[in-house]
Amino acid sequence: MPGGESHARLKESFRRLDLHTVCEEARCPNIGECWREGTATLMILGDTCTRGCRFCAVTSGNPGGVVDPREPEHVARALSQMQLAYVVLTMVDRDDLDDGGAEHVARTVALTHQRCPSLLLETLVGDFAGRRQDVETVVRDGQPDVYAHNVEVVPSLQRKMRDARCSWERSLDTLRWARQAGAKVTKSSLMVGCGETAQEVLDAMAGLRQANVDVLTIGQYLRPTPKHAPIERYVDPSEFESYQQAGMQLGFKFVAAGPLVRSSYRAAEAFLKGALQSGRSTRNAVADRYGKRRLEVVNQ
Repeated sequence: MPGGESHARLKESFRRLDLHTVCEEARCPNIGECWREGTATLMILGDTCTRGCRFCAVTSGNPGGVVDPREPEHVARALSQMQLAYVVLTMVDRDDLDDGGAEHVARTVALTHQRCPSLLLETLVGDFAGRRQDVETVVRDGQPDVYAHNVEVVPSLQRKMRDARCSWERSLDTLRWARQAGAKVTKSSLMVGCGETAQEVLDAMAGLRQANVDVLTIGQYLRPTPKHAPIERYVDPSEFESYQQAGMQLGFKFVAAGPLVRSSYRAAEAFLKGALQSGRSTRNAVADRYGKRRLEVVNQ
């Protein structure tokens, strides 16, 4: 069960600052471990997703185009008050918005970098309905340290587990576009135990490497409620070990594989912390530009 001084402090801070965490919304089993280590995953653009995947516990519905324009500054200010080393900014899918929320994500990242220059930021984002320009907005205007998008399951299980508006091909395109737009590190995640074969997992890993994905996490699917897709099997730890070894042989920079591994997982983040300590001058220039834009708006 989650607990400890750090967990209690972060939980109180998130409540006080009215911030949503996917750690809580998605009922992640690692919440205690990650929060004790100073990592957290914030969810922006509200807490209602326009898609309804069969594995996800986040509320599904239609937000009606409502966005809090103060949220980017609110998140940046809140994070500047917390003792965190690595933060994942994730989002609900917002098919009700013309750009899927891309500009909002980019502005949140840039302003956070401005206030917290030493904080490492990962963006775990949706597919933006297959619009390349929206992917490029997040990469070029936000300059996240890591660009992440999850394929979730092997190709044969996409229709069974994901919303009909998602697809394997679109997800791979999203990751390719991010790299081509200048993303320093790209990352994705697979769930197993959903009915796939071991060979399908290996083939999916090869496909991700062909899209130049750098970091991969592989974990056991756990059913969040009885209404969600059932677990087909519990994968043996030795099989996770074989996936990790195969992934490194395929050329991934890092693979975290295990029963409780999730997309936001401190083992992968520990690796990324050590690999992402350079290239901040360009990012800070982008943050400064967003800061000046905000001052201009206030002055007007």
